[in-house]
Amino acid sequence: MAKIKPSKGAPYARILGVGGYRPTRVVPNEVILETIDSSDEWIRSRSGIETRHWASDEETVAAMSIEASGKAIADAGISAEQIGGVIVSTVSHFKQTPAVATGIADKLGTAKAAAFDISAGCAGFGYGLTLAKGMIVEGSAEYVLVIGVERLSDLTDLEDRATAFLFGDGAGAVVVGPSQEPAIGPTVWGSEGDKSDTIKQTVAWTDYRDGTVEKFPAITQEGQAVFRWAVFEMAKVAQQALDAAGISVDDLDVFIPHQANVRIIDSMVKTLKLPEHVTVARDIRTTGNTSAASIPLAMERLLATGEAKSGDTALVIGFGAGLVYAATVVTLP
Repeated sequence: MAKIKPSKGAPYARILGVGGYRPTRVVPNEVILETIDSSDEWIRSRSGIETRHWASDEETVAAMSIEASGKAIADAGISAEQIGGVIVSTVSHFKQTPAVATGIADKLGTAKAAAFDISAGCAGFGYGLTLAKGMIVEGSAEYVLVIGVERLSDLTDLEDRATAFLFGDGAGAVVVGPSQEPAIGPTVWGSEGDKSDTIKQTVAWTDYRDGTVEKFPAITQEGQAVFRWAVFEMAKVAQQALDAAGISVDDLDVFIPHQANVRIIDSMVKTLKLPEHVTVARDIRTTGNTSAASIPLAMERLLATGEAKSGDTALVIGFGAGLVYAATVVTLP
């Protein structure tokens, strides 16, 4: 029996660079109030959102990804030719095939990098990060680009009072590369498909195509059910990620949860009993909920503003449609 040669990858992996792109159009709550019966005070108190960014026709999923990726590659101090894998997490690329990742890999100038899309909703960045880590340790790539990108304005029902104010557009990207010491902890991830109806697309594309419905598909959710699940169950997952990494809340410098809702974030902070010294990302206030893009965008902003610094230990957790989740501890680039 022939023996397969073992893979020779790096002992560990780490995030080496981060980049973000927010569309130029800033949309205040007043614009949302043109189509729903609500108030600026209600939106802020329920979600924490003051403004969000909506993409123009030119700011496509691919275009935003390329902008964010270019910044991440420059931040990592490598060239695009060194990228061996491109992973794009998105639910708002409307071509079933080819994967948007392939065009992004080509436009960036990678040397025929492996490229594919994943659909894991708001946990997509965590899923992509875990896959990238595995590729580097396994030895199939030296550097992997992980992108979270959404144009959720295309999937927003502006007459749905429960969701019209939530969603924004944007792209965040990180370069993951080799490390001589652990810098991305074990991932605690999973799914609860029995709760999949709590966040979903309103109707299938085929229903719209066949004329069964006239309204374009949108994202809808059962707000209270999602809130309870996120607050109570995801705090447990976050703690499991800390335990898996072998650290306590006192060892943390930064907490970067999915930017779903400020009340969810604040409740998780309280449940986890995070110390005062831990910086908490609340990028949702001016960016909205950008699903797969929210964690890398929040990470990029914290580093850019100096609220977090290179080498900080951060707990990241994404959770959303599916219901799916992924949490891990990372060293910031």
